[in-house]
Amino acid sequence: MNWFSLDALASLEWYWPWAFVLLPLPLLIRFLLPAIKPEQAALRVSQLDDWTGQHSNDQQRHTSDWLVLASISLIWCLLVTALARPYQLGDAVALPTSGRDLLLAVDISGSMQREDMVINGQQVDRLSAVKNVVEQFIDQRQGDRLGLILFGSNAYIQTPLTFDRQTVRQYLLEAQIGLAGEQTAIGDAIGLGIKRLLSHPADSRVMVLLTDGANTAGEIEPLRAAALAADNQVRIYTIALGADSMVVPGLFGNRRVNPSRDLDEPTLTEIARQTGGTFFRARNIDELNQIYGLIDQLEPTEKDPEIFRPQRSLYDQPLGLALVLSLLLALARSVDFIALQQRLRHAGSRGK
Repeated sequence: MNWFSLDALASLEWYWPWAFVLLPLPLLIRFLLPAIKPEQAALRVSQLDDWTGQHSNDQQRHTSDWLVLASISLIWCLLVTALARPYQLGDAVALPTSGRDLLLAVDISGSMQREDMVINGQQVDRLSAVKNVVEQFIDQRQGDRLGLILFGSNAYIQTPLTFDRQTVRQYLLEAQIGLAGEQTAIGDAIGLGIKRLLSHPADSRVMVLLTDGANTAGEIEPLRAAALAADNQVRIYTIALGADSMVVPGLFGNRRVNPSRDLDEPTLTEIARQTGGTFFRARNIDELNQIYGLIDQLEPTEKDPEIFRPQRSLYDQPLGLALVLSLLLALARSVDFIALQQRLRHAGSRGK
């Protein structure tokens, strides 16, 4: 930034403008505190005359005094300016404002460890399949606000609704089966989602709930929670996850079982119906992908424009200039001191 242009100075803002009241502080100390008498000084400092040489004329001494005083004054002004924290506002940047508010509720109960999903020919547990699909879903949600609820025996908010998709994605990938308990509290997850969505516009309160079982824990019945969601205009899309059949080894050979026999499809269907959402059944990874593709087609909610103006901190510039001037002043005084020593040695040798 060019500090010497009028436009640049006019565009400056200050975090702590009150710091400029410190500018006259050295003068106040000079005139209000009593002068130290020579015999009281703990450390005797050579006078300016000693630095400039005994035979310097008055004009040279006067000029040197004023140069030192001006340098020190300028350094003090620069330090106070840095303390006031100047910054400059950049051009206004419009944030994405046409998007959805999607609260994702993902079941991480003990049943999610069943390996009845297949990814690239390899059998994986249900949570791994969910992570694989939802991770891609999150990555494509540029301009949308996303939140994440993880639930088992209890429901926890991992991330509130935010534009920071990477944080939501990271928390989902770090989720572990059984972290929230072994059972399934569908009603509590819905209740927590309602609480988090109430501060958002009524037409953008959307929740996507994924589970592989039935409600076996919690304090709120799922249908009671669905009624509360409907009263508060929260739309819920429910996804029932789990294969219809799988082959498992046994004592007398392989047998075919239904790993989703505990899945409560009627309740999940009713939750979606009551809240104006849709019930989906995902039996494999392809169906799960298709479901999130359908959810992706939800109409975006128009919001008021949000404007962001980036701030550029400028305190380092006056601070750096003050440091450079201090070093130059110290260097000049050191040169004068060396010259004085040489003159004293020269005078001593002549006296001999």
